[in-house]
Amino acid sequence: MKTSKHSSINNIVPFASSDISNVSSLPNVVVSTSESKRRIEELQTFVEEVMVKGVDYGMVDGFSKPTLLKPGAEKLCDVFGFTKTVEVVNRIEKWDAGVFAYEVKMTLTSKGNGVIEAEGLGTCNSKESSFQQQDPYTIVNTILKMAKKRALIDAVLSATRSSGIFTQDIEDFPTNSNIKGGDEPITKRQLHKIYQIVAELNMRHEVAKEMLKMKYNVDHSTKLSKQQASDFIQDLMHLKDVFNEEENMNLQIEKE
Repeated sequence: MKTSKHSSINNIVPFASSDISNVSSLPNVVVSTSESKRRIEELQTFVEEVMVKGVDYGMVDGFSKPTLLKPGAEKLCDVFGFTKTVEVVNRIEKWDAGVFAYEVKMTLTSKGNGVIEAEGLGTCNSKESSFQQQDPYTIVNTILKMAKKRALIDAVLSATRSSGIFTQDIEDFPTNSNIKGGDEPITKRQLHKIYQIVAELNMRHEVAKEMLKMKYNVDHSTKLSKQQASDFIQDLMHLKDVFNEEENMNLQIEKE
């Protein structure tokens, strides 16, 4: 009995093509539409019922989707059963000039079958606006951790296919990205959020002011546009994420 060239093999269904000879070179559907939909719905349910707003992810005015934070990325790794492998693939450490930069690769591997699910890259350097007013020699570890965090989030978004739920890291957005009303003045809600995060970071007024000057050429947050305020808030949120991690590690060391 002849078998149709379009029959499924091991539940892998090839896309149809008018040129049957080219079927093998086309991408294959390995998950049915209903199964794909079910997985997405389960992920959305997990985000809504388990992940905590302000801890695992943050909402910023001007963006329709939340931004994924490190604790949330860690939770997704746990629920999906990923092990994490970190590798510093490139580093610049100029101690005489106080210049430090790191590029990190994060590999996520399935605990069940050992298959590599995704790899993510993250970079950070001491010349970024967030670190300009700090002693570079005291924040080397912070810069490395920021690179690791960015690599983790990059890998998690890829491995869990959750980029439809969360935004990318703020560094992946162009500074002139268009959002609705982006050129309008900063909102009161955005101002309140900036003041709140700056206070939580115990950031000196001069440091926040210098960050605004370097990145947006303004001397006060009230002069930001709605778009700029959204970008600045995400910057602060990710900085807070890293500092919180360092504080927790220091507390654990003290307990030991």
